[in-house]
Amino acid sequence: MRVKFTNLYKLVPKKKEILVKINSLIKNSKFVGGEEVANFEKNFSKFTGSKYCTTVGNGTDALEIAVKSLNLKKNSEIIVPANTWISTAEAVVNNGMKLVFCDINLEDYTICIKDLKKKINKKTKAIIAVHLYGNPANMIEIKKIIKNKKIKIIEDCAQAHGTKIKKKHVGSFGDVGTFSFFPGKNLGGFGDGGAIITNSKSIFNYCKRAKDHGALKKYDHQFSGRNSRLDTIQSAVLNIKLKSYNKVISLRNKLSKIYFKKLKKINGIKVFETKKNNTYSFHQFVIKTKKRNKLRSYLLNKKIDTMIHYPYMLNELKFFPNAKLNNCKRLGDQILSLPISEEHTAKEIEYVSNKIIDFFNKKK
Repeated sequence: MRVKFTNLYKLVPKKKEILVKINSLIKNSKFVGGEEVANFEKNFSKFTGSKYCTTVGNGTDALEIAVKSLNLKKNSEIIVPANTWISTAEAVVNNGMKLVFCDINLEDYTICIKDLKKKINKKTKAIIAVHLYGNPANMIEIKKIIKNKKIKIIEDCAQAHGTKIKKKHVGSFGDVGTFSFFPGKNLGGFGDGGAIITNSKSIFNYCKRAKDHGALKKYDHQFSGRNSRLDTIQSAVLNIKLKSYNKVISLRNKLSKIYFKKLKKINGIKVFETKKNNTYSFHQFVIKTKKRNKLRSYLLNKKIDTMIHYPYMLNELKFFPNAKLNNCKRLGDQILSLPISEEHTAKEIEYVSNKIIDFFNKKK
């Protein structure tokens, strides 16, 4: 059996509807802005339970604009978990802020609360909590820690569309939340795209201007911004995909149960832990094993694709601050992402699980 890691074409629902819509937009010369963009912003705001939403060109721009919206003094310290995509850290340094890396916990690979407490000091002005792999960071505990402190929270939800804590969507716990609609995301477009959500009108107003040269309409420039707009075609695609997105989450959760059932009892594998009150979007299903490379080769030989998210921690990059983080140490050598998406069948996930079991049985 051949099991691809993902097949983006298969992930596209309602292909005919999307093609008809795109053709209509092209015929009517609707490429930038307009009703489709406004509709998606309204729909995504409702989906996430946030008061405001503005779309941008990509998830990196969303993060950079979000940091700038907080109006922090130059060189303010911002704490970021070391296990994340580089954009999270870039958003800090590209805004002239001081990057402080925090360790992650090994239960779900989100920010480590214990280490976060140690990293917070008088210079700390913001925390970027990353909901990695679709796993929600412990926002309730983070908010307790910073209570009565003048510390802002940005939530990086690039991999967490539909992830919730006690029925509340991630991105709405802090001051501002950011999303990516890169094609490989659970809710992905046909190109780059991103969004910023917030319950703050002042942050929303800044972000809405910042993404469009500091203007809300043509020649209405009030400050120097950037050009970062979600185009009309991407908005139309995302509007159609959003309608059936809850089904996507449901299917991914069903497949995850197969992995949990079959892999939890294997000696030599660490499967991340979930909490009953949370809703998981399962952007990735990640296991941890010291035999990662051998297992990956074995699975490839059985025609099973896997990926690594991520092969190194950001504190290991020479151009970022060096930090000694116990849990992150050698983590990049041990984590492995297994196939999981709504286009996979239960039979395929069973096959992957059984081959992993076979590998560890042979190693005894």
